[in-house]
Amino acid sequence: MRFRSKRYKADFGKQPQEAQELPQAIKTVKGYSKTKFDQSVDMVCHLGIDANQADQMLRGSFSFPKGIGKQKKVIAFVQEGDIPACTEAGAAEAGADELVDRVAGGWMDFDVAIAHPSMMGKVGKLGRVLGPTGKMPSPKSGTVTPNVAQAVKEFAAGKVEFRNDKGGNVHVVVGRMSFADDDLKENIEAFIDHLKRLKPAAAKGTYIKRVCLSGTMTPSVTVAVSAQ
Repeated sequence: MRFRSKRYKADFGKQPQEAQELPQAIKTVKGYSKTKFDQSVDMVCHLGIDANQADQMLRGSFSFPKGIGKQKKVIAFVQEGDIPACTEAGAAEAGADELVDRVAGGWMDFDVAIAHPSMMGKVGKLGRVLGPTGKMPSPKSGTVTPNVAQAVKEFAAGKVEFRNDKGGNVHVVVGRMSFADDDLKENIEAFIDHLKRLKPAAAKGTYIKRVCLSGTMTPSVTVAVSAQ
């Protein structure tokens, strides 16, 4: 705690020791000390999966019903004829060889990269630079798709990618502190329901072990969830 701010330490003293029902957990997180900026509300779901087993890994993308309060900068790797549709859909940059070369040269000023399947032969060489940042297009995350323009529109509006880490945790932003409680609740419940539908057949025992909410600069609150 010695490296934490005074505000965080004060909030830490208010942190509930027991899990709270979702509506109260939201109120608790939003009730921590205010900041000058609109903090994101983050959720971590600790899952009963073996992250070392390929058939138990989770990866995908999800559009929250109430959005997440932030637009993303999206680029698209497409053939020349598809460039106009992608830029109209909201792509910051769209192109083929020139865009591949630009990214290969170190340009990384974007949040999400989307690619048409026909471009993956060229985009594949970017794995070395995009892989470590989590920006490499992938069919599993919905960023390699024949309908690039639609994907650009969805991701630019806030559609998020997610994947479990080595500890079996899935981290996502579920909204902002400025969101209405009911909107945060709807987003959180929708994502948890989505995770339940993705439960790997090989996963045994309790699936959703723990769910925690926090703000960008606040302690976490454990949410009471039904055993799955």
